[in-house]
Amino acid sequence: MADKFASSVDVSGEDIHWDMKDKMSYAGYLGLDTLLASQHPLSDEHDEMLFILIHQVGEIWMKLILHETAGAVAHLRKDEIGPALKMFTRVARVQEQLIAAWDVLATMTPADYLAFRDSLGQSSGFQSYQYRTMEFRLGNKNAELARVHKSNPQAWDMVTGALEAPSLWDETLRLLARRGYAIPADKIERDWTQPYEPSKAVEDVWREIYRDSKTHWEAYELGEKLVDLEHKFQQWRFNHMKTVERIIGYRRGTGGTAGVGYLVKALDLRFFPEIWTVRTSL
Repeated sequence: MADKFASSVDVSGEDIHWDMKDKMSYAGYLGLDTLLASQHPLSDEHDEMLFILIHQVGEIWMKLILHETAGAVAHLRKDEIGPALKMFTRVARVQEQLIAAWDVLATMTPADYLAFRDSLGQSSGFQSYQYRTMEFRLGNKNAELARVHKSNPQAWDMVTGALEAPSLWDETLRLLARRGYAIPADKIERDWTQPYEPSKAVEDVWREIYRDSKTHWEAYELGEKLVDLEHKFQQWRFNHMKTVERIIGYRRGTGGTAGVGYLVKALDLRFFPEIWTVRTSL
């Protein structure tokens, strides 16, 4: 009987291999032993597991966003808009998962959270180096915000790498310049660590693209993908802010930030400014 189950058995038309010794398994391929052993609540409170998992899942999705945006930037540098658009579409779907995750966390009441909040110490989402890398790559450059990661060499290299490289918006403008659009020279070669300053000349280029989308279809489609990306990022920020408000009100954040007040200010930030302001003048 034991030999029978160690062999290949036909179940519903599929060959199932029960003996996985010395073979690649599902758990082995995905590293599930490590992944599922990475949750270490510091209290006995039931809801701390939810809190840990929501943030870990968010970090995994952010890892995919960084992977996809890096691929998209590589294509834009080679003037390959089509493959970049596919990657931006995937990023948008990942963003939907991140947005929806706040609804799960919102099932936690203030009492649930306060029961284990002291266990967090000074840890805070503000310290997420993947999030900071993502913001820098999208264009919200602020060298001061990188300093918190200086004690972690891996995080420091990732964050400063994104800080010192052209952002996604910078790469978009450089692509348009290569294609003959009148992008000012100071927008395609500058100190990439500095925040981007909006330009009327850049807005004029986007007005030209949007007013004749048939002629400028690839650039137009790229612009709309970027709008979608930023729109969903703002939805994520808003849901984050409202979830925090729902659970802790206007208390200060664990990492020393102003909590909801800090998150509200972030809603005013723009990654791709001219592609939004041009809508008023079309």
